[in-house]
Amino acid sequence: MISRQKKGKIGAVMKAAIIGASGESLYTIKKAQAYGLTAAALDGNPKAAGLLAADEPVVADISDEENTIRVLKRIKPDFVLTVPIGRYLTTIGAVNDALGLPGISRKMAAVCTDKFLFHKRLHDKGLRDARCYGIMGWEAEDSHGRVYQGEKEICDVMPLTFPAILKPRYGSGSRGIHMLADRQHMLAALREVSGEPYVLEECVEGEEYGVDGAVIGGQFTMILLRRKENTPPPARQAVGYFSVLPDNEVWQQVCGHMEKAVKCLEINECLLHADVIRSAKGPFVIELSARPSGHNLHNLFTPLCTGIDPAEEYIRYRLGLSYRFTPAEVKPMLIHYFDMQGKVASVPHKGDVERMTGADVAAWECHIKEGEELGPVSDGHSLMGRGFFVLAGDSNAELLKQTEEIKDLFME
Repeated sequence: MISRQKKGKIGAVMKAAIIGASGESLYTIKKAQAYGLTAAALDGNPKAAGLLAADEPVVADISDEENTIRVLKRIKPDFVLTVPIGRYLTTIGAVNDALGLPGISRKMAAVCTDKFLFHKRLHDKGLRDARCYGIMGWEAEDSHGRVYQGEKEICDVMPLTFPAILKPRYGSGSRGIHMLADRQHMLAALREVSGEPYVLEECVEGEEYGVDGAVIGGQFTMILLRRKENTPPPARQAVGYFSVLPDNEVWQQVCGHMEKAVKCLEINECLLHADVIRSAKGPFVIELSARPSGHNLHNLFTPLCTGIDPAEEYIRYRLGLSYRFTPAEVKPMLIHYFDMQGKVASVPHKGDVERMTGADVAAWECHIKEGEELGPVSDGHSLMGRGFFVLAGDSNAELLKQTEEIKDLFME
């Protein structure tokens, strides 16, 4: 790598700011340091893992944009590096605007974090074909500004096809999501969530995919397309991802649709991830955010599959070095999380797994204990702490078979 003496325009060592210093920021912080950058990290949790690793740790409430701007005016970073973060992506945009730094603006961040604004922008351009309403209490607004008021009007008059989904308007992860089978379920859910902004939208059927990409100079590049393996409704939590090869028809369809979505939303100068459904009518973007994917995807699975390390390439871009986001090849691989349920009989090691199943295990991280009782998977919090494994193989069928064999080793 580059020495720790990477210089800025006035001769000082260059600084990169990281806003939101959870454990998922560690990879980017270490990459920045390896390239000679001073890493300044901000988080409201004084025990955040990223603060412990940073060169300049600052305990600060990142939901407070004005204070975050004041802190970073003092620190004077050369740019901000995005890490997996939710609603307060807007703070990153506000900092870039206020300090004149490269990267996403607050306007870009707002359209990523406000699900109703996101829908309206895409719907207006014909890129999202489903009804969606902004909900606050007993008032609902549709994409064209039509307002429905009161329990009776919302439940009896407002057009909606079921099944539908009710979820917080602003970032939530898997929190507060309600799958609605009919108007009776909708009424019960709306009574339960009347205290904060929500969106209510029709469900779109089809296979789900994840996207890792970058937008540089207004041009979208797809680094990796991942097909999801989800739990059944209502949770639909991703428990695994298969890499999709570029010669696959769905790669071309999703890439073309993402190019249009990125231009419509005016997203630029960033890494991004998105969730996409391939429906009978074509790709449908569920969510898109101007930051890298979490859950050991952008920092592990994507580099293993593609040879492209998004965090490293973005740092190189910001340092004026050569960079590349287009993969030379994509390998057939699978990342899977431990979604078993029941009492754990034994915990195999990586070598045991390879010997007993014949699997090519490219990565292994397991935090499960012998005798532990594993509950059902309902959301990311109930799953991600258990660990994961990455397999390489010739086909999805082979990878899925080996996955089941591996999980069986724990439960025998």
